Amino acid sequence: MNVLLISTQDVAGGAARAAYRLHKGLQNIDLQSQMLVQEKSTDDKTVIAPKIRLFQGIAKAKLTFETLPLKLYSQKQNSPFFIQWLPDRIIYQVAQINPDIINLHWISAAFMQIETLAKLKRPLVWTIHDMWAFTGGCSYAGDCSRYQISCGACPQLSSKKDGDLSHWVWQRKIKALKNLNLTIVSPGSWLAECAKSSSLFKNLRIEVIPNGLDTQKFKPVHQGLARELLNLPLDKQLILFGALDATNDSRKGFHYLQPALQELSKSGWKDKLEIVIFGASKPENPPELGFKTHYLGHLHDDISLATVYSAADVMLVPSLQESFGQTASESLACGTPVVAFNSTGLKDIVNHQQNGYLAKPYEVEDFAKGITWVLENEQRLQKLSFYARQKAEQEFTLELQAHRYSALFQEILIIANKSSFSN
Repeated sequence: MNVLLISTQDVAGGAARAAYRLHKGLQNIDLQSQMLVQEKSTDDKTVIAPKIRLFQGIAKAKLTFETLPLKLYSQKQNSPFFIQWLPDRIIYQVAQINPDIINLHWISAAFMQIETLAKLKRPLVWTIHDMWAFTGGCSYAGDCSRYQISCGACPQLSSKKDGDLSHWVWQRKIKALKNLNLTIVSPGSWLAECAKSSSLFKNLRIEVIPNGLDTQKFKPVHQGLARELLNLPLDKQLILFGALDATNDSRKGFHYLQPALQELSKSGWKDKLEIVIFGASKPENPPELGFKTHYLGHLHDDISLATVYSAADVMLVPSLQESFGQTASESLACGTPVVAFNSTGLKDIVNHQQNGYLAKPYEVEDFAKGITWVLENEQRLQKLSFYARQKAEQEFTLELQAHRYSALFQEILIIANKSSFSN
């Protein structure tokens, strides 16, 4: 079986890393897997990207032209919104690779025109990493449920017109999806339920397959050694927070984390704890968190990430909406319990008071209580650490994920072959 994964990038960003990990997992179980991307960061020969400078330049220029229609919405919120209206070269590239089945991943950054889906002429499995695939352009809908109808009057565009840009994108998607051999895969149950309730995906097959990771790379490192390598204190308990652009992306919940930490500082923990933040460099005017804070900046390789997770006593993931929450699963794999809100994709990863703590959404006091509950009892912390690693080994290994995808691909191809034979 020849599988082609299509993703905007190979490893730059959480969705890209998830796709690339699956790509390697499929290869590890002897499937022929290749990856087609717009931007390549690895030197992996099985990842295919534009080599000719002209095409590389066109790809970068498309990012500028892609956003031109958004200029009509001067009051648009500062959140990702993708239109996918520019032509692409995907059909030519796919024809050269000639895969049996195509696994789409995150394709939202001016990589693939929506209308191209119908031209691929292969069975499609679309792994959704956010809500974009079934909305009129936004990556996360927040409190808006108009994706369940036909979008329009989009709050992220600050629009009150039913026939706005989001409705136009929705119309193009519903035409592109018509009569496709398309199966949806979600990494978590929350995103799957959102997809099922959407007007675009409500009649499609939707499966849940958690993101996998290499548990031989993401594994516990001796805490003292990890801290020495990172120049972190040995005599404090450390709480970790990490996300791409961690302190600026409101969806990641920093505005809930800050008051929770300040409350914790006032309750007798000030001299016992220090904070570690990765995914963001120290800003010129650092926010007051109530504790001494270490900013580690952006980390790009798995070994560095595993070292950071292992150095911490608890990982905090206060996201408002999360399709899965790879930082949470990575942390568990390294034996570090997680405190999160009991909402969205994190509910599939964190088992309340077994490998972490799920706070009531979005109660700052309960989030602070969760941090205290994890840290205040050393014996309990050791048990949480044990069950954290156990959860990762049982549910989040690359091998398990790859076998689940392989079984799904084989089933889809068998059905497709029977259908073509009968016709």
